[in-house]
Amino acid sequence: MRHTKQIASGLALVACLALLPGCDEATDGNALQKVNGSVHVLAGTAPSDAETVNGGIEIDDNAAVEGVTTVNGGIRVGSRATAVNLHTVNGSIVVGTATHIAKNIESVNGSISLADDVIVAGPVSNVNGKISLKSTQLGAGITTVNGDIMIYGASHVAGGIHVEKPGGIIQLGSNLPRIEIGPGATVQGELKFDREVRLYVSDKATIGPVTGATAIAFTGDAAPRD
Repeated sequence: MRHTKQIASGLALVACLALLPGCDEATDGNALQKVNGSVHVLAGTAPSDAETVNGGIEIDDNAAVEGVTTVNGGIRVGSRATAVNLHTVNGSIVVGTATHIAKNIESVNGSISLADDVIVAGPVSNVNGKISLKSTQLGAGITTVNGDIMIYGASHVAGGIHVEKPGGIIQLGSNLPRIEIGPGATVQGELKFDREVRLYVSDKATIGPVTGATAIAFTGDAAPRD
């Protein structure tokens, strides 16, 4: 399963960084690399990878960075920044206004929040945690297993939505993923649900074909609460 590969890649990062000499300190060369501790990418720094195992990563407004990876920690990206990709295993990802991500955003256990005018060329995915878009442009869809998905503002999602079937016992009742597509939002491509969800679609939203769920239409600025 693809998400198993995510966890494996995180463990591989732990082993790789543990072999680096002086890896407890950030390097001033081609990368900021640590095992224990946070990483801070300043605006004006030459683009490079930012990696840690136990710690968060913060990227300033207007900063440029290449790959951003942590295992146990969140990632926070400021406004008008650029990055190649954002990956974490256990932690949230927050991306500020008008930031561009050239490839993909992935978290295993953590929420993903994308602000106004964020552009992500590739997919956005997690296993557990809410995914929130606000006037965001995605190039290759959204995938989750147990996460809620909130798409609002003038968001445009190419590549559809896929909610995968979880392994083990399926959670029931109020724990069902909640999918909301608000007024003015567009989801281009199939909305595929391999498990039961609650799907709310504004009467002013545009979506592709739905498989595995029945859309509940709503009016107004936000979907009704259960």
